Amino acid sequence: MWDLLVRGGRIVDGHGGTPWVGDVAVSDGVIIAVGPQLDGDAAEVIDASGLVVAPGFVDIHTHYDGQATWDDVLEPSASHGVTTVVGGNCGVGFAPVRPGGEQALVELMEGVEDIPGTALHEGIEWQWETFPEFLDALGRRTWSMDVAVMVPHGPLRVYVMGDRGANNEDATAEDIAAMAQLVEEAVEAGALGFSTSRTELHRSKSGDPVPGTYANPDELLAIAHAVARAGGRMFEAAPAAIESTDASSGEIALFAEISRETGLEVSFPVLQSPVDPDGWRRQFEAIEAARRSGAKLAPQVASRPFGMLIGLPTYHAFQLRPTYRRLLAELPYEAMVGEMRRPEVRAAILAEDDLPTDPTQMFDGMAAFVRAIPDQLYVIGDPPDYEPRPESSVATLAKERGVEPVELLYDLAVQGDGRGLLLLPFFNFAEGNHDAIAEMILTSGALLGLSDGGAHCRLICDASLPTFLLTHWVRDRQRGVRLPLELVVQKQCAETAAAAGLTDRGTIEVGKRADLNVIDLDHLQLCAPRAVDDLPAGGRRLVQDASGYVATVVAGTVTRRNDTDTGARPGRLIRC
Repeated sequence: MWDLLVRGGRIVDGHGGTPWVGDVAVSDGVIIAVGPQLDGDAAEVIDASGLVVAPGFVDIHTHYDGQATWDDVLEPSASHGVTTVVGGNCGVGFAPVRPGGEQALVELMEGVEDIPGTALHEGIEWQWETFPEFLDALGRRTWSMDVAVMVPHGPLRVYVMGDRGANNEDATAEDIAAMAQLVEEAVEAGALGFSTSRTELHRSKSGDPVPGTYANPDELLAIAHAVARAGGRMFEAAPAAIESTDASSGEIALFAEISRETGLEVSFPVLQSPVDPDGWRRQFEAIEAARRSGAKLAPQVASRPFGMLIGLPTYHAFQLRPTYRRLLAELPYEAMVGEMRRPEVRAAILAEDDLPTDPTQMFDGMAAFVRAIPDQLYVIGDPPDYEPRPESSVATLAKERGVEPVELLYDLAVQGDGRGLLLLPFFNFAEGNHDAIAEMILTSGALLGLSDGGAHCRLICDASLPTFLLTHWVRDRQRGVRLPLELVVQKQCAETAAAAGLTDRGTIEVGKRADLNVIDLDHLQLCAPRAVDDLPAGGRRLVQDASGYVATVVAGTVTRRNDTDTGARPGRLIRC
């Protein structure tokens, strides 16, 4: 008798071939049989007639490093068919750490990934110093999905070099040897690989660049060799500005050199810039040239615009106005919104000047920024529209209503329950549509990534990208090409699993891990993002629900049934 039989579903097996109707049998967490009509009994049968059966989704770019130490569900990813996450991206994380150095790592994560420091302080129990000890701490936990982590450059550099590392001084030969040794030990203990950040956009809460931002090539190469010696799978980087798209110079050339010398796959994001809408094409050309020279480069692309969600629950145009600040401090949220609707309060807030920005609050400057770009702000709606037309911009709507954009910003902020959000699509929307995104996704070798699950808690909720790919790109898009279901499944299952070296998952075939999704694609719905105050210490984050996941299965165990968590926790730390 099998443990589980998924019967009569439309199987999209992850290999990219035509879907077909059949059954999937599971025992001991592994797929035992796949066929058109399997004969046999099972302890549990899921009737998948009329439904899609796909592998579990593998998200290779998340930041659950802290959350995984206190939360066994790992929302928002759990709601969107994700069965494996990779943390430790962008060179930030929480190990290794010397006693007394915890505050600096919290501030680093808070600044780079907008995770509330109060939540991290409250939620994390520091049970480690070295990275292998961090893995041991994670290994004692269980989750609704599997978790893998990489060694982050920032904490590593500070652990070895102290203040010199934090201040981005050049590493000595001894420093480099020590870092390489620690990385080799971490990978031997089970770390997936190594990550670094080279972009000046990534800064700690104090405004300092991430340790390792200006690391010399010899430092990166020595660490990459250590990863390779220990059998690691990935080298991930947040690149510096890719100003040169010549395969012989600049960031792409550096990543190609690292890959050719070590054999590692080097992954890094590629996005469409609003100031250079065609720059990403030149980057892909340089990447392809590097591949022809033997480099294994894997550009990560996002499947929707990369931006921010603006509103009273997050960051907004009036957050520095004195009256708003007073109401926020004095009243519960609902009462504050009610007061803000009063005409005299509205008039007062609109007439006020901003308070001075606080240099310790990195998003204070958002207020003036939001007021200055009404043509780039869109009503997102419910269901959310991530490919908005110009007529839904705040600037256009204000003109139609005969009001100033700042007035409309105010009225939109307080309408309803005061929790509505506006979309600011920054990257990947330079031409006002998703055509460039489609080209990126369809480019050979491009990886789906950049969800930042667990991070940017009050800015985005892109952990919902797996559902968005199915609803928008496969089924609903009206303004351009749609993508085949079998391609979308292949790219966020088999290809992401392979990029991380996780060869035991990502496809539906005998012998593979039984990570599955049973999806009512006809009725699959992505809900509007919403703010909740459920992080430790009452920290706020954005979550985004979905409906239409009939079942999510991890290692043969149903973790979600009809969009509801079952309480099962079969997920484990992946020691690579």
